Amino acid sequence: MMKRYISAAAIALLSVVPLVAQSPKGWKVRVDRSTSASDPDAAGNIKFVTMGTGFHATNPQAAVYWNPANAATGTYTLKGTFTLMKPSGHTNYYGLVFGGSDLEGAGQHYNYFLVAQDGTWLIKRREGEDTKDVAPKTPSGAVKKPDASGKSTNALEVRVLPTKIDYVVNGTTVHSTPKTGLTAKTDGTYGFRVNHLLEVHVDGFGVSK
Repeated sequence: MMKRYISAAAIALLSVVPLVAQSPKGWKVRVDRSTSASDPDAAGNIKFVTMGTGFHATNPQAAVYWNPANAATGTYTLKGTFTLMKPSGHTNYYGLVFGGSDLEGAGQHYNYFLVAQDGTWLIKRREGEDTKDVAPKTPSGAVKKPDASGKSTNALEVRVLPTKIDYVVNGTTVHSTPKTGLTAKTDGTYGFRVNHLLEVHVDGFGVSK
C-alpha cells in the first residue's frame, strides 16, 4: 500500500483551516495543538463567534485569532478587554498579539502579551514553531483573578512608542521593553491568543493612534 507523506509546511497550513462554525467575517484562526501528554487538549472543536459588540472564543485547543485587514505601524495602542468566563483546571494564558507576519505559514512571527487566572502576566516572541521569553510569567496585583462567580475581566493594552513598548493591565503599566532585540518588530498584523481549555469574551478590541 502506498503511504502518503505531508510536509511540515502543509501541516502548518492545514492548522489554519477553519474548524469554527460562524466565524466572524474576515477573521482567521490558527490552531496551536498541544504536544504534551501531561497537558493535552480537550475534545471538540474551537468555537469563535461574534457576540454583542465583541467576540467569544471557546478553546478546547489553543489558537491565535486575527483579521488580515488589521495591521498597525509606527506608534499605536492596541487594546482589548478580556473576560475569562471560568477558570481552567490549571493556569492558561490569553491576551494580545501584535507585530505579526506570515500568521498562516510556517514562518509565523508575532509578539504576545498575556495574562492568566493566577494573577500573572507574560510576554513572548513567536518565531515559527519556537517561542522565546521576553519577560517570564510575573505576578501583579493589577491582574484580576476570578471572583466568586468564576469570572475575571482584564483590560490589556500594548502601547507602542517611538523607542519603547509599555504593557498595561487595567490602567497599570506592568512592564516596558525597548524597541530592540526580541521586541524590535512592532509593525504588522495584530490579533489575540487564547490558550487551550479556556472560554474568553473579548470586547473593545482594536488599535488607536
